[in-house]
Parts: sequence; structure tokens; C-alpha cells
Amino acid sequence: METIARIHSDFPTKFGVPRQSGLAASLKARVVFEPAYRYPEAVRGLGEFTHIWLIWEFSETASKGWKPTVRPPRLGGNTRMGVFATRSPFRPNPIGLSCVRLEEISFSSEQGPVLLVSGADLMDGTPIYDIKPYLPLADCRPEASGGFADRTERQELSVEIPEPWRSLLPPDRLQALREVLAQDPRPSYQHDPDRIYGFPFAGYEIRFQVKGSCLVVCEAELLPEVEAREGPLPEKGKQE
Repeated sequence: METIARIHSDFPTKFGVPRQSGLAASLKARVVFEPAYRYPEAVRGLGEFTHIWLIWEFSETASKGWKPTVRPPRLGGNTRMGVFATRSPFRPNPIGLSCVRLEEISFSSEQGPVLLVSGADLMDGTPIYDIKPYLPLADCRPEASGGFADRTERQELSVEIPEPWRSLLPPDRLQALREVLAQDPRPSYQHDPDRIYGFPFAGYEIRFQVKGSCLVVCEAELLPEVEAREGPLPEKGKQE
């Protein structure tokens, strides 16, 4: 198979990426086709659909092999399940499947048609193998059982982003960041209330702590490569 496109998202690393598509609906991303596939006619009719399937590669784990059983985060990371009963990235063929909302198709003379999507759970630069329309008639099964995933309650954290970090972060990314943090990005086996976690998001290093059911952002720092492009960051605790 050939890579037909790559996604451009706010996640340069795996940490922080939602564990499933749609959990952080405000996340925005762009799907840019590779030069050989930049044909406007290839997406003719696609704009009539509200959602699409992205078929992609777990490129970060593709070379790490697989095992017959894995420990799903949904079960706390302590119980083993068969790999084919999970969505683990460590698979015989490292293929991912995500349903995302198609917000818009823009056309550029340089990049051809670009798909603007929301709710994606992909790292920046992830290779995409195929794109298909989501068909409610065939793809929606309200009567379906979710297996062991239905037996574990999904609890969202309350999120606090105090000043000055709230004013420092791009306003158009705040809601998406809240949704990402509410899903609890920590590994399922880490619950140290004094530990500070961090991950890069939208050009910033986001650091946070979790105490009970409350997540508090304790620092947001412009990453060096972004600072070099946009100028120096104001002193911590001060806003220009």
C-alpha cells in the first residue's frame, strides 16, 4: 500500500492524543494529499458527507512487533485481552481506523484538495492509506455491544486552566485542549497526585497535575521552535 495523504494535527508526539476518535470533538486537523494524489476530481462528491473514515498506519509502533495479548488502558492496564479484541497499536499489521467529521474541503494550487476535519486521534504526520465516506445506513449499529468496554465506566476529569496560562494559549485551541485533558492523558497505571505530566500541543508544552478527579494545568510554555518564529515569550506571570 502507498501513503496517499498525511494528517497535520496539534500532536507532535503520541502522549496526549485521545485514545479514540471523536472523544475531543473540537480538535482540528488537516488531511493533505501526497503530490501523486492531489486531484480535485478524486474528492468529487465527498463534501456531501458529514463524516469520513481514515485508514492509517500506526507509524510510531510499526517496527515494534506484536503479541497475541495486550493490556487495554480501558481495563486499567492490568488485564490482558486478545489483541484482536482491542484497538492496540501493536498489531500484526499496524492499521488504524478513525471516524472523523469532515468540516470542509479547501482547494489550493499548491496542495490540491485539503480536508479539514475535527475529532481526529492521530499524531501530526501520520500516513493515511485510504479515505472512505461514513454511511449511517451501513456503519451505524445502535444495537451493537461494546464488549468489555461497556463494562468499564468512562469518567471525565474536571479541568482547570488558571491564569496566566489560559491567556497565553491560543483562544481557538482552548476548548480542544480542555477536551483532551478531560480524557485523562496519563498512562492508566500512573496515579501519583504529586507528579507533573507534560506533552506538546499546538506549539506549547502543557504541564499538569491530577488530584482526584481534578486536573490542573500548572504551566504552559511556548516551545523553542515556535518561539524562534514568533518572538520571545513574555515573562512568566506577565501578559503583554
